[in-house]
Amino acid sequence: MSSDAPVENPTADRPSLWTSMRRHEDWWAIWIGGLALLIIVGSVMWNTPPEGKPPVSALKDYLAKPGKWSQSPIDAYKAKDGSFVWKGILGVGVLSGLLFAIGQAGMGKSPIRFLKGFVVIFLMALLTYLLSEQEIIKYYNLEYPLWGLLVGLLVNLTVGVPGFLQPALLTEFYIKTGLVLLGVEVLLPNLIALGIPGICVSWVVTPVVLITTFIFGQKVLKMESAALNMVISADMSVCGVSAAIATGAACRAKKEEISLAIALSLAFTVGMMVVQPYIIRLTGMNEVVAGAWLGGTIDSTGAVAAAGTLVGKAAEQTAITIKMIQNILIGAVAFGVATYWVSRVEPGREGVRPDPWEIWYRFPKFVLGFLLASLVFSFLAGSGEAGNALVTATTAVSKDLRAWFFCMAFVCIGMEIDFTELRRNLQGGKPMVLYVCGQTLNLALSLFMAWLMFGVVFKSASDELMKKAYAEHKTPAAVVSPK
Repeated sequence: MSSDAPVENPTADRPSLWTSMRRHEDWWAIWIGGLALLIIVGSVMWNTPPEGKPPVSALKDYLAKPGKWSQSPIDAYKAKDGSFVWKGILGVGVLSGLLFAIGQAGMGKSPIRFLKGFVVIFLMALLTYLLSEQEIIKYYNLEYPLWGLLVGLLVNLTVGVPGFLQPALLTEFYIKTGLVLLGVEVLLPNLIALGIPGICVSWVVTPVVLITTFIFGQKVLKMESAALNMVISADMSVCGVSAAIATGAACRAKKEEISLAIALSLAFTVGMMVVQPYIIRLTGMNEVVAGAWLGGTIDSTGAVAAAGTLVGKAAEQTAITIKMIQNILIGAVAFGVATYWVSRVEPGREGVRPDPWEIWYRFPKFVLGFLLASLVFSFLAGSGEAGNALVTATTAVSKDLRAWFFCMAFVCIGMEIDFTELRRNLQGGKPMVLYVCGQTLNLALSLFMAWLMFGVVFKSASDELMKKAYAEHKTPAAVVSPK
């Protein structure tokens, strides 16, 4: 047979859609995320609030996490009234364990073996939260993703990962399910609130940086792995871990390549969330411009909020909104990467025939859950006061549950890092050079676009955002924030 003979249709042996929906992890992330949201929404509607009070989920007291503490870790488990929140932490563990056990059973795996390992993973996540909530650590904004990675690494480098934990090391499953819950927080009214300047910062700069960084990695650095190049480019330009998982699935990146991109992202995020607010205060940058810059460049949503808080109320609100608008790109980027990989990258390899259906098979299906949740809750938020109150009450619970899922994922990443493979991928320093160059471009373009949109073209809108942010403060915005 000649070397250029076409291979058989790669989709010929694909499972049916129904089979995939019952057996594939991406689909089960949607089913579990959807079930969790139904439970939360039901708990909000079932719990009748007192007269004149907004609705609150009946699960609010049964899904908790450690609070801030100074000297005694015991204080982290006390509520404001002095009572312990053990039932809330236990509730999170039980609900999370049951949800993912259902997913494991649905995919034909042992839920019992999963639960045995899950108990330890959850306790490690609990330790992670405890560390991240210590007063001094909290002051320096060293959040749970970094501590989760370090806790997992500590186990990995000392005792190693016991075999019974392997069924519970579901890094991508936890993140995919958490991303479905994230859809509740990414609302279209937020996009409308910032209008054209917000879209320009989030949707113009991001694809330019992604494409430019990928081309730089391929043409200038000549990186050996195009998949690693793409995952780092997307992780750095879009929204960190979420984008790394989505694009990694679309271009079939190795687990070690995704872990490397996430590790680089976390390391730079810690530095950026401290250095950028310092530069902003030093230069007296306008708060709204500063918030748009922070939201467009820092990878983690939590880190964006923390950095914005260091600048001011208007910066915090703008930064979070810009990041949420940017998060909407996850689906578009995943689809674009899947299409490019099928039509341009893989056909260049010998014996591979491009097939349009491969785009559908390659597209990470959990993104559909993220988009559906965003659309449904955006509709509810815009349907009136009652719908908006329902969304607010649901988000108050879903974002905490999502954070637990992400926290467990970071613990798993630390335990799953293969240092032999990591060293091989870092050989020559090309991934580091790619990230530094790409992030430098991202910082420069995002700052220019934020200044142009919020500081020049739509300055009146920027002033309105500033007034609105400080409407409830006695001190005028012009006094408490940089000019």
